[in-house]
Amino acid sequence: MSVPTPPRTIHVGLAGLGNVGAGVFKNLEQNRDLIRQRTSADIRVEKVVVRDLNRPRDVEVPEAMLSTRWQDLVEEANIQVVVELIGGTTTAYDLVCAALRAKKIVVTGNKALLAERGQELFALAETCGVPIYFEAAVAGGIPIIQVLQEGLVGNRILSIHGIINGTCNYILTRMSQAGLDYQTALAEAQEKGYAEADPTLDVSGWDAAHKAIILASLSYGFWIPASHVHVEGVDKIQAVDLKFAKRLGYTIKLLSVIRADEQGLVEVRTQPTLVPLSHVLASVSGSFNAVLVSGDIVGETLFYGRGAGQDPTSSSVISDLCEAAAVLVYGARHSGFVPHGLYGKSKPIEDTVSHYYLRLTVDDVPGVLAQVSTVLAERHIGISSVIQPEDLEDTSGSTSLVLMLHDARLGDMLQALSALKALACVRGEPSWMRVETLQG
Repeated sequence: MSVPTPPRTIHVGLAGLGNVGAGVFKNLEQNRDLIRQRTSADIRVEKVVVRDLNRPRDVEVPEAMLSTRWQDLVEEANIQVVVELIGGTTTAYDLVCAALRAKKIVVTGNKALLAERGQELFALAETCGVPIYFEAAVAGGIPIIQVLQEGLVGNRILSIHGIINGTCNYILTRMSQAGLDYQTALAEAQEKGYAEADPTLDVSGWDAAHKAIILASLSYGFWIPASHVHVEGVDKIQAVDLKFAKRLGYTIKLLSVIRADEQGLVEVRTQPTLVPLSHVLASVSGSFNAVLVSGDIVGETLFYGRGAGQDPTSSSVISDLCEAAAVLVYGARHSGFVPHGLYGKSKPIEDTVSHYYLRLTVDDVPGVLAQVSTVLAERHIGISSVIQPEDLEDTSGSTSLVLMLHDARLGDMLQALSALKALACVRGEPSWMRVETLQG
């Protein structure tokens, strides 16, 4: 019978003791024995950097462990792993760069940092010979990063469809199920703690877009520029659109779509999208996340869970700490991002193709549909169905006209929208969204 190897102590520096940082500190201590048994490593936080030493906190941290200087994490020789949970792209960037140059492994949950400066950071990590781990940057407690890096490493990724922002999913769920308008649903999300006091990053779509950039870059081997990503938020969604969508057999989700075409051009976009009610993604409700990955060998795989919150996100950070411990105990692995030359180019967003939902408020007079059809036909956009429900009409001399459109280039669709707004019979801004068939 073999004798167990004595656990090796791994010394960790933690930057940030907010919601997630406090969860990491608490749960590391709570499950210390379990982690030690599974990893042969005793993972211990040695130093914690905070902005304000006097701020009340959810966890008890010995005063001697606290500091306001992030440089302490880099300068203390015994610290082997630096966990960055302070957010932002300035101080966090400086900290990560300094830690890598000091040959310290980095664990981060900072999606904005990786999306905007990931290419530089992973190049530095490769040069310095130390990895960056970032499971917590996408979808909270769902281990989607590890899935792409390891579980599906033998697959060509055909597509990824993700509901990866819990705030927006909660808002759209309440608008759909309770008939709330956007402002009321947002206020409820803020009251329950699902949305920040300033929800701009979430509702604009950019939080999900940052995550999509990370997933796309891992899947296709080159770093996707943020300027090549099409992003729209949920703040213009109206309750009437959810009603129409339901009648048509759909619901509306903030969906991130990532896929490569036959020429290897990669499209990445995040926007409100009609999803068939018959598809499993339509049932992802509240603050939950889900990521549907299609691989050429494995087929479709679905990953579901809470995309935010103290415990789910801290679970991912602790998973990365265990990976870092394995590197320190057993040997090195890659830097966290492995580039390759099979793809390498983003698809121009105007060339992306999909079905569309279009709702117009138009004068209730004969000939309107003919004018609208002409505008669409001139841009080679076909109509698959038209509805004009009488019970949703108003009495102001206008009516709603809802069209489902066949596959069309986004560039052609945008030109058509501009021409439709110029028609005398069209009132106000058209409401339009992509429609995903979710057939690969």
